[in-house]
Amino acid sequence: MRLFIVTCLLLLLGSCKSEPKKKTVPEAPVGTSPMAGSDTLIYPEEKYFKSIRQITFGGDNAEAYWSWDDKQMIFQSNNQDWGMKCDQMFLMNIEENFKETKPPMVSTGMGRTTCAYFLPDNQHFVYGSTHLANKECPEVPLRKNGNYVWPVYDSFDIFVADLEGNITAQLTDEPGYDAEATVSPKGDKIVFTSTRSGDLELYTMNLDGSDVRQITNELGYDGGAFFSPDGSKLIFRASRPKTPEEIKKYKDLLAEGLVEPTEMELFICNADGSDLKQLTFLGNANWSPFFHPSGKKILFSSNFEAEKGFPFNLYFIDIDGKNLERVTHGKTFDAFPVFSNDGRYLAFSSNRNNGGTRDTNLFIAEWQE
Repeated sequence: MRLFIVTCLLLLLGSCKSEPKKKTVPEAPVGTSPMAGSDTLIYPEEKYFKSIRQITFGGDNAEAYWSWDDKQMIFQSNNQDWGMKCDQMFLMNIEENFKETKPPMVSTGMGRTTCAYFLPDNQHFVYGSTHLANKECPEVPLRKNGNYVWPVYDSFDIFVADLEGNITAQLTDEPGYDAEATVSPKGDKIVFTSTRSGDLELYTMNLDGSDVRQITNELGYDGGAFFSPDGSKLIFRASRPKTPEEIKKYKDLLAEGLVEPTEMELFICNADGSDLKQLTFLGNANWSPFFHPSGKKILFSSNFEAEKGFPFNLYFIDIDGKNLERVTHGKTFDAFPVFSNDGRYLAFSSNRNNGGTRDTNLFIAEWQE
Protein backbone atom coordinates (compact mmCIF):
# COMPACT_ATOMS: atom_id res chain seq x y z
CA MET A 1 0.00 0.00 0.00
CA ARG A 2 2.84 2.42 0.67
CA LEU A 3 4.05 2.04 -2.93
CA PHE A 4 0.54 2.66 -4.26
CA ILE A 5 0.71 6.29 -3.17
CA VAL A 6 3.71 6.78 -5.47
CA THR A 7 1.85 5.68 -8.58
CA CYS A 8 -1.19 7.78 -7.79
CA LEU A 9 0.76 10.90 -6.85
CA LEU A 10 2.76 10.71 -10.04
CA LEU A 11 -0.35 10.27 -12.16
CA LEU A 12 -2.14 13.09 -10.40
CA LEU A 13 0.68 15.59 -9.99
CA GLY A 14 3.04 14.68 -12.83
CA SER A 15 2.43 18.03 -14.52
CA CYS A 16 3.92 19.78 -11.49
CA LYS A 17 7.23 17.95 -11.70
CA SER A 18 10.57 19.45 -12.65
CA GLU A 19 13.14 17.25 -14.26
CA PRO A 20 16.22 16.50 -12.11
CA LYS A 21 19.66 17.62 -13.16
CA LYS A 22 20.88 15.71 -16.18
CA LYS A 23 24.02 13.68 -15.68
CA THR A 24 25.72 10.96 -17.65
CA VAL A 25 25.21 7.68 -15.83
CA PRO A 26 27.43 4.73 -16.72
CA GLU A 27 26.04 1.31 -15.94
CA ALA A 28 27.24 0.07 -12.58
CA PRO A 29 29.06 -3.23 -13.05
CA VAL A 30 28.15 -6.13 -10.84
CA GLY A 31 30.88 -6.76 -8.30
CA THR A 32 31.51 -7.83 -4.74
CA SER A 33 30.76 -4.38 -3.33
CA PRO A 34 27.21 -2.99 -3.27
CA MET A 35 28.78 0.34 -4.26
CA ALA A 36 30.49 -0.94 -7.42
CA GLY A 37 30.46 1.58 -10.24
CA SER A 38 30.85 5.34 -10.60
CA ASP A 39 29.10 7.82 -8.36
CA THR A 40 27.05 10.15 -10.59
CA LEU A 41 23.65 10.47 -8.93
CA ILE A 42 24.30 12.66 -5.89
CA TYR A 43 23.18 16.28 -5.79
CA PRO A 44 25.83 18.66 -4.37
CA GLU A 45 23.91 19.34 -1.15
CA GLU A 46 23.44 15.66 -0.27
CA LYS A 47 26.26 15.44 2.25
CA TYR A 48 25.16 12.13 3.79
CA PHE A 49 25.64 10.21 0.53
CA LYS A 50 29.22 9.07 -0.02
CA SER A 51 28.26 7.17 -3.16
CA ILE A 52 25.06 5.95 -4.77
CA ARG A 53 24.02 3.19 -7.15
CA GLN A 54 20.85 2.76 -9.19
CA ILE A 55 19.21 -0.67 -8.92
CA THR A 56 16.11 -0.59 -11.17
CA PHE A 57 15.48 1.15 -14.47
CA GLY A 58 11.74 1.30 -15.13
CA GLY A 59 8.29 1.13 -13.58
CA ASP A 60 7.45 1.92 -9.96
CA ASN A 61 9.86 0.22 -7.57
CA ALA A 62 9.81 0.79 -3.84
CA GLU A 63 9.86 -0.54 -0.29
CA ALA A 64 13.17 -2.32 -0.59
CA TYR A 65 13.82 -4.02 2.75
CA TRP A 66 17.06 -5.62 3.86
CA SER A 67 17.59 -9.19 4.96
CA TRP A 68 18.87 -9.46 8.51
CA ASP A 69 22.38 -10.23 7.23
CA ASP A 70 22.23 -7.28 4.76
CA LYS A 71 23.03 -9.58 1.82
CA GLN A 72 19.64 -9.44 0.08
CA MET A 73 16.66 -7.16 -0.35
CA ILE A 74 13.03 -7.72 -1.18
CA PHE A 75 11.02 -5.07 -3.00
CA GLN A 76 7.83 -4.51 -4.94
CA SER A 77 7.49 -3.44 -8.56
CA ASN A 78 4.88 -2.98 -11.26
CA ASN A 79 7.43 -2.85 -14.09
CA GLN A 80 5.50 -3.62 -17.29
CA ASP A 81 8.70 -4.77 -18.98
CA TRP A 82 8.72 -7.59 -16.43
CA GLY A 83 5.13 -8.51 -17.33
CA MET A 84 3.56 -6.84 -14.30
CA LYS A 85 0.03 -5.42 -14.30
CA CYS A 86 0.28 -4.37 -10.64
CA ASP A 87 2.73 -4.69 -7.75
CA GLN A 88 4.45 -8.02 -7.11
CA MET A 89 7.43 -8.95 -4.92
CA PHE A 90 10.99 -9.46 -6.16
CA LEU A 91 14.20 -10.69 -4.53
CA MET A 92 17.69 -9.33 -5.16
CA ASN A 93 21.25 -9.69 -3.96
CA ILE A 94 22.53 -6.29 -2.97
CA GLU A 95 25.37 -6.21 -5.52
CA GLU A 96 22.90 -6.58 -8.42
CA ASN A 97 21.19 -4.08 -10.69
CA PHE A 98 18.40 -4.76 -13.16
CA LYS A 99 19.12 -2.59 -16.17
CA GLU A 100 19.31 -5.61 -18.46
CA THR A 101 17.91 -8.43 -16.32
CA LYS A 102 14.81 -9.26 -14.29
CA PRO A 103 14.98 -10.33 -10.64
CA PRO A 104 13.14 -13.45 -9.48
CA MET A 105 9.52 -12.87 -8.46
CA VAL A 106 8.76 -14.31 -5.01
CA SER A 107 5.05 -13.54 -4.74
CA THR A 108 2.29 -15.55 -6.39
CA GLY A 109 1.87 -13.27 -9.42
CA MET A 110 -1.83 -13.05 -8.56
CA GLY A 111 -3.77 -10.10 -7.15
CA ARG A 112 -1.92 -7.06 -5.78
CA THR A 113 0.82 -7.34 -3.18
CA THR A 114 2.34 -4.87 -0.76
CA CYS A 115 4.88 -4.38 2.01
CA ALA A 116 7.16 -7.42 2.14
CA TYR A 117 9.58 -7.72 5.07
CA PHE A 118 12.21 -10.34 5.91
CA LEU A 119 11.77 -12.59 8.92
CA PRO A 120 14.80 -13.22 11.19
CA ASP A 121 15.75 -16.53 9.56
CA ASN A 122 16.54 -14.71 6.26
CA GLN A 123 14.65 -17.53 4.51
CA HIS A 124 11.08 -16.25 4.83
CA PHE A 125 9.24 -12.95 4.54
CA VAL A 126 5.82 -11.50 5.34
CA TYR A 127 3.76 -9.56 2.83
CA GLY A 128 0.22 -8.44 2.07
CA SER A 129 -1.71 -9.85 -0.88
CA THR A 130 -5.22 -9.79 -2.34
CA HIS A 131 -4.85 -13.05 -4.29
CA LEU A 132 -7.30 -15.10 -2.20
CA ALA A 133 -10.17 -12.82 -3.22
CA ASN A 134 -9.25 -12.44 -6.89
CA LYS A 135 -6.36 -13.58 -9.06
CA GLU A 136 -6.62 -10.37 -11.11
CA CYS A 137 -5.29 -6.95 -10.13
CA PRO A 138 -7.98 -4.96 -8.30
CA GLU A 139 -9.29 -1.74 -9.80
CA VAL A 140 -7.52 1.50 -8.85
CA PRO A 141 -9.76 4.51 -8.20
CA LEU A 142 -7.88 7.83 -8.26
CA ARG A 143 -10.64 10.38 -7.66
CA LYS A 144 -13.75 10.68 -5.49
CA ASN A 145 -15.89 13.81 -5.78
CA GLY A 146 -12.97 15.52 -7.47
CA ASN A 147 -10.50 14.70 -4.69
CA TYR A 148 -7.45 12.43 -4.84
CA VAL A 149 -8.05 9.06 -3.09
CA TRP A 150 -6.47 5.66 -2.85
CA PRO A 151 -8.06 2.33 -1.98
CA VAL A 152 -7.78 0.26 1.17
CA TYR A 153 -8.62 -3.15 -0.25
CA ASP A 154 -10.53 -5.32 2.22
CA SER A 155 -9.12 -8.34 0.37
CA PHE A 156 -5.58 -7.77 1.72
CA ASP A 157 -4.31 -10.39 4.16
CA ILE A 158 -0.82 -11.04 5.50
CA PHE A 159 1.10 -14.15 4.46
CA VAL A 160 4.47 -15.78 5.08
CA ALA A 161 6.42 -17.12 2.09
CA ASP A 162 9.84 -18.65 1.51
CA LEU A 163 12.39 -17.24 -0.92
CA GLU A 164 11.08 -19.44 -3.71
CA GLY A 165 7.67 -17.79 -3.36
CA ASN A 166 5.90 -20.69 -1.67
CA ILE A 167 3.34 -19.48 0.88
CA THR A 168 4.00 -21.25 4.17
CA ALA A 169 1.47 -19.53 6.44
CA GLN A 170 -1.44 -17.10 6.49
CA LEU A 171 -1.18 -14.78 9.50
CA THR A 172 -4.48 -12.88 9.22
CA ASP A 173 -7.98 -13.93 8.22
CA GLU A 174 -10.17 -11.23 9.77
CA PRO A 175 -12.68 -9.41 7.54
CA GLY A 176 -11.26 -6.19 6.11
CA TYR A 177 -7.86 -4.74 5.34
CA ASP A 178 -4.74 -6.36 6.90
CA ALA A 179 -1.41 -5.20 5.44
CA GLU A 180 1.64 -2.94 5.93
CA ALA A 181 3.47 -5.50 8.07
CA THR A 182 7.02 -4.87 9.32
CA VAL A 183 9.13 -6.83 11.82
CA SER A 184 10.80 -5.72 15.04
CA PRO A 185 14.63 -5.82 15.04
CA LYS A 186 14.25 -7.89 18.23
CA GLY A 187 12.77 -10.60 16.00
CA ASP A 188 9.70 -11.17 18.15
CA LYS A 189 6.86 -8.97 16.86
CA ILE A 190 5.14 -7.80 13.67
CA VAL A 191 3.33 -4.47 13.46
CA PHE A 192 0.60 -4.02 10.85
CA THR A 193 -2.43 -1.94 9.91
CA SER A 194 -5.95 -3.36 10.06
CA THR A 195 -9.58 -2.25 9.75
CA ARG A 196 -10.85 -5.02 12.06
CA SER A 197 -11.99 -2.41 14.62
CA GLY A 198 -13.86 -0.38 11.99
CA ASP A 199 -11.01 2.13 11.65
CA LEU A 200 -7.46 1.93 10.28
CA GLU A 201 -5.43 1.16 13.39
CA LEU A 202 -2.04 -0.35 14.24
CA TYR A 203 -1.76 -3.82 15.74
CA THR A 204 1.11 -6.07 16.79
CA MET A 205 1.30 -9.86 16.73
CA ASN A 206 3.85 -12.60 17.21
CA LEU A 207 5.68 -13.96 14.18
CA ASP A 208 3.20 -16.83 13.99
CA GLY A 209 0.17 -14.51 14.05
CA SER A 210 -0.72 -15.12 17.70
CA ASP A 211 -1.21 -12.59 20.51
CA VAL A 212 -2.76 -9.82 18.38
CA ARG A 213 -2.89 -6.52 20.26
CA GLN A 214 -4.36 -3.18 19.20
CA ILE A 215 -1.79 -0.37 19.49
CA THR A 216 -3.66 2.77 18.36
CA ASN A 217 -7.27 3.80 18.81
CA GLU A 218 -7.68 7.36 17.52
CA LEU A 219 -9.83 8.12 14.50
CA GLY A 220 -7.76 8.36 11.33
CA TYR A 221 -5.50 6.29 9.11
CA ASP A 222 -2.58 4.87 11.15
CA GLY A 223 -0.10 3.07 8.93
CA GLY A 224 3.40 2.58 7.59
CA ALA A 225 4.79 1.71 11.03
CA PHE A 226 8.37 0.68 11.84
CA PHE A 227 10.06 -0.38 15.06
CA SER A 228 13.05 1.42 16.52
CA PRO A 229 16.41 -0.42 16.36
CA ASP A 230 15.93 -1.74 19.91
CA GLY A 231 12.28 -2.65 19.29
CA SER A 232 11.01 -0.37 22.05
CA LYS A 233 9.24 2.26 19.93
CA LEU A 234 7.10 2.64 16.82
CA ILE A 235 7.15 5.45 14.26
CA PHE A 236 4.23 5.80 11.84
CA ARG A 237 2.24 8.24 9.75
CA ALA A 238 -1.38 9.10 10.39
CA SER A 239 -4.27 11.26 9.34
CA ARG A 240 -6.26 12.91 12.14
CA PRO A 241 -9.62 14.34 11.02
CA LYS A 242 -10.81 16.86 13.60
CA THR A 243 -13.78 18.93 12.43
CA PRO A 244 -17.24 17.38 12.01
CA GLU A 245 -16.88 17.82 8.25
CA GLU A 246 -13.46 16.12 8.18
CA ILE A 247 -14.69 13.27 10.35
CA LYS A 248 -17.76 12.66 8.20
CA LYS A 249 -15.69 12.71 5.02
CA TYR A 250 -13.13 10.29 6.46
CA LYS A 251 -15.79 7.85 7.68
CA ASP A 252 -17.78 8.02 4.45
CA LEU A 253 -14.70 7.32 2.35
CA LEU A 254 -13.54 4.50 4.61
CA ALA A 255 -16.96 2.87 4.30
CA GLU A 256 -16.24 2.71 0.56
CA GLY A 257 -12.70 1.38 1.13
CA LEU A 258 -11.04 4.72 0.31
CA VAL A 259 -8.85 7.31 2.05
CA GLU A 260 -7.41 10.71 1.16
CA PRO A 261 -3.67 10.49 1.99
CA THR A 262 -2.63 14.06 1.25
CA GLU A 263 -2.63 15.30 4.88
CA MET A 264 -0.49 13.12 7.13
CA GLU A 265 1.83 13.71 10.08
CA LEU A 266 4.28 11.45 11.92
CA PHE A 267 3.52 9.97 15.34
CA ILE A 268 5.75 8.06 17.76
CA CYS A 269 4.85 5.76 20.65
CA ASN A 270 6.15 2.88 22.70
CA ALA A 271 5.80 -0.55 21.10
CA ASP A 272 2.74 -1.25 23.26
CA GLY A 273 1.05 1.99 22.14
CA SER A 274 1.75 3.96 25.31
CA ASP A 275 3.23 7.47 25.39
CA LEU A 276 1.79 8.36 21.97
CA LYS A 277 3.01 11.73 20.64
CA GLN A 278 2.66 13.66 17.42
CA LEU A 279 6.17 14.21 16.05
CA THR A 280 5.64 16.53 13.06
CA PHE A 281 3.34 19.52 12.56
CA LEU A 282 4.44 20.38 9.04
CA GLY A 283 1.32 20.10 6.90
CA ASN A 284 0.90 18.30 3.57
CA ALA A 285 2.05 14.67 3.42
CA ASN A 286 4.69 13.46 5.89
CA TRP A 287 5.19 9.72 5.61
CA SER A 288 7.49 6.70 5.01
CA PRO A 289 9.42 7.24 8.27
CA PHE A 290 12.33 5.04 9.33
CA PHE A 291 14.56 5.17 12.39
CA HIS A 292 18.19 6.23 12.09
CA PRO A 293 20.47 3.40 13.37
CA SER A 294 21.09 5.44 16.54
CA GLY A 295 17.39 5.32 17.38
CA LYS A 296 17.53 9.05 18.11
CA LYS A 297 16.37 10.43 14.75
CA ILE A 298 13.77 9.68 12.10
CA LEU A 299 14.36 9.86 8.35
CA PHE A 300 11.13 10.49 6.43
CA SER A 301 9.66 11.81 3.19
CA SER A 302 7.67 15.03 2.95
CA ASN A 303 6.34 17.61 0.53
CA PHE A 304 5.68 20.23 3.22
CA GLU A 305 7.87 22.75 1.39
CA ALA A 306 6.09 22.19 -1.93
CA GLU A 307 3.41 24.49 -3.31
CA LYS A 308 1.95 22.10 -5.90
CA GLY A 309 2.44 18.65 -4.43
CA PHE A 310 6.05 18.13 -5.51
CA PRO A 311 8.88 17.74 -4.72
CA PHE A 312 9.02 15.08 -2.01
CA ASN A 313 12.39 14.99 -0.27
CA LEU A 314 13.91 13.16 2.68
CA TYR A 315 14.24 14.93 6.03
CA PHE A 316 15.70 14.17 9.45
CA ILE A 317 13.94 14.99 12.71
CA ASP A 318 14.89 14.06 16.28
CA ILE A 319 12.51 11.75 18.14
CA ASP A 320 11.57 14.73 20.35
CA GLY A 321 10.49 16.71 17.26
CA LYS A 322 13.53 19.02 17.18
CA ASN A 323 16.30 19.68 14.63
CA LEU A 324 14.44 19.26 11.35
CA GLU A 325 17.02 18.88 8.54
CA ARG A 326 16.63 18.35 4.82
CA VAL A 327 18.64 15.35 3.57
CA THR A 328 17.90 15.03 -0.17
CA HIS A 329 17.61 17.85 -2.69
CA GLY A 330 15.82 16.40 -5.67
CA LYS A 331 13.21 18.21 -7.73
CA THR A 332 10.68 15.38 -7.96
CA PHE A 333 10.36 12.46 -5.53
CA ASP A 334 12.51 10.77 -2.86
CA ALA A 335 10.84 8.40 -0.38
CA PHE A 336 10.90 4.98 1.33
CA PRO A 337 14.28 5.37 3.10
CA VAL A 338 15.47 2.17 4.81
CA PHE A 339 18.83 1.81 6.57
CA SER A 340 20.74 -1.46 6.36
CA ASN A 341 21.01 -3.28 9.68
CA ASP A 342 24.70 -2.35 9.97
CA GLY A 343 23.89 1.31 9.23
CA ARG A 344 26.33 1.54 6.31
CA TYR A 345 23.79 1.91 3.51
CA LEU A 346 20.47 3.53 2.78
CA ALA A 347 18.03 2.11 0.26
CA PHE A 348 15.40 4.52 -1.06
CA SER A 349 13.16 5.18 -4.06
CA SER A 350 13.54 8.19 -6.31
CA ASN A 351 12.52 9.79 -9.59
CA ARG A 352 16.09 10.97 -10.15
CA ASN A 353 17.68 9.84 -13.40
CA ASN A 354 14.39 8.61 -14.90
CA GLY A 355 14.77 10.50 -18.17
CA GLY A 356 11.80 12.73 -17.44
CA THR A 357 9.41 9.78 -17.16
CA ARG A 358 7.26 8.92 -14.16
CA ASP A 359 9.42 5.92 -13.27
CA THR A 360 10.32 5.50 -9.60
CA ASN A 361 13.50 3.47 -9.18
CA LEU A 362 15.46 1.94 -6.33
CA PHE A 363 18.83 3.31 -5.23
CA ILE A 364 21.39 2.27 -2.62
CA ALA A 365 23.49 5.04 -1.09
CA GLU A 366 26.64 4.57 0.94
CA TRP A 367 25.95 6.53 4.14
CA GLN A 368 28.39 8.90 5.83
CA GLU A 369 28.12 11.20 8.85
